[in-house]
Amino acid sequence: MFKTLVKTDVIAGLDDQTLSVRYFEIRTLRGLRRYSAEILIAAADHIILDDDSLPGLEAKTNRLVPATIYSRALTGRATAA
Repeated sequence: MFKTLVKTDVIAGLDDQTLSVRYFEIRTLRGLRRYSAEILIAAADHIILDDDSLPGLEAKTNRLVPATIYSRALTGRATAA
């Protein structure tokens, strides 16, 4: 399976932080399309999400990534490089 970069984006993080997002399309062995998003938080810290559609994945990314960053801030885990 090969993944193809279909889109790049930037989303808001916490405290004016911006996060880079790369969206990929993956063809399954059955020929179906799956989409994944790789969100770069720090050099060795990524979040990977997936969905059946690109619009669904974008909505999931915009909803879950800020919540993840905020929850990490609450626990004291550093998110900046």
